This record gives sequence, C-alpha cells and structure tokens, in this order.
Amino acid sequence: MTTLPDKTDRKLGLVIDLDTCVGCHACVISCKGWNTENYGAPLSDQDPYGADPTGTFLNRVHSYEVQPDQGAAQLIHFPKSCLHCEDAPCVTVCPTGASYKRTEDGIVLVNETDCIGCGLCAWACPYGAREMDLAEGVMKKCTLCVDRIYNENLPEEDREPACVRTCPAGARHFGDLGDPDSDVSQLVAERGGMDLMPEQGTKPVNKYLPPRPKDQMNTAPTQDGTATPPMLKPIAQEAKGFIGWLDKALEKL
Repeated sequence: MTTLPDKTDRKLGLVIDLDTCVGCHACVISCKGWNTENYGAPLSDQDPYGADPTGTFLNRVHSYEVQPDQGAAQLIHFPKSCLHCEDAPCVTVCPTGASYKRTEDGIVLVNETDCIGCGLCAWACPYGAREMDLAEGVMKKCTLCVDRIYNENLPEEDREPACVRTCPAGARHFGDLGDPDSDVSQLVAERGGMDLMPEQGTKPVNKYLPPRPKDQMNTAPTQDGTATPPMLKPIAQEAKGFIGWLDKALEKL
C-alpha cells in the first residue's frame, strides 16, 4: 500500500464558486482536450456518435434544483473532479504505489506505468472522482494540469489548470490553499468556503463557495394567494416634447 506524506510544502487546489457557475461545461471540454493531448494516456471515448456513448472525463458538471428556506427554487450547477485530499484513501489503498500524493505541492497523481487497473482507488474515493479508461486499462484523474502550471514555455497567465483558464464566468480559482494569505485562501475565508462531504474525514483541499442568497422583491399576495410585483410609479404625469406631441396627435385619430 502507498503511504501519504506527513505534510506537504504547499496545498495546490481549486476553489469553485457555486454562485457564479452557469453550467456551460466549458471546463469539462477544456479539461478533456488538454488531457487527451498531453499528460498520460489519451482520454478515450467509446461509441461517441452511437446510441449509447461513453467516455473518460476528469471533470464533470452536475445540476441540481434546490429549495432554499426562503424564496424560489434555484438551479445549482455543481462541478466535480478530484479534490486532492490531504488524507486521500485512494492513495493508501493502491496496491502498487501507482497512486501517490506529492510532497512539494500536495497534488494527487497516478503513475500510469505502475497502474494495473484494479479499480481499488475508485472504490475508495467517496466522491467518485476517478475514472477507468477503458481503452488504456488505467485509472485517470484530475492532475490540476501539472504539465501546465510548471511549464515555463507557457505565458505566465496560462500556467493554471485548463478548466480555470477557460471558465467564462470566473467561477473557478486556483492557488495554494495552505497559504492563508493567498488569494484563494482569502476568498474561502470571506465567502465561507466549504469542504465536500467533510464527514468522510478525507480533508479535501478543494473548496466550494456556497450560493449567495437571491434578492427578494417585496410583494403583496392577491386574493388568489399569488404574489404580484409592485407597481412602478410614473416618472412624469404629462408627456412633453416629441412624445407629448405624438400622444396628442394619436388621441385625435
């Protein structure tokens, strides 16, 4: 079995804002494209244009309708990928040492040359974040685009995960969550960032920012119990200028 480091120098991870994610799946497509062409074995698809297509994706977006205590129901888009847990059960269960957590930055990776495709890590992960690539027979997972973030051949602004770089809504943030002064740590502190399923005891590095409460209009219920928006007050009692002339002309027709 693989052992976890006692501590890591950094805790690189993602902060995902559930309030601004629009569910466009741009992160899913950019992740698939980058990881198919670069790190490790390609992410395969099976029968992609058939009646029952399947494939390997390292990032997925789920959508849920939730009912707050007050106000109307909300549609929440929930991106999910590997959370690079501090106490990662997918690492400790691996029989070959293929799954490991890096000491220098805390990223959880898979050495595909040592992976035997047993699937134990997928069973151990409580988040369903690992996927077996059927074409290669090896386990695949989010790498935080380790081949991008340290690539000095890329411009500085591109040295972040493909999903973060692509997100049009700015819902994904990347940085060192082990540094309390980093932008992502301050964002988590300000917005009350949360762990996913903390009861599992995995100590996920990735955090989620909860949706903000939506604005509510002060409305009065009608006789049938439905609410109507407040009436707008007129800006002017009498139209003037061209609009006033046009109004009078139309009255004479």
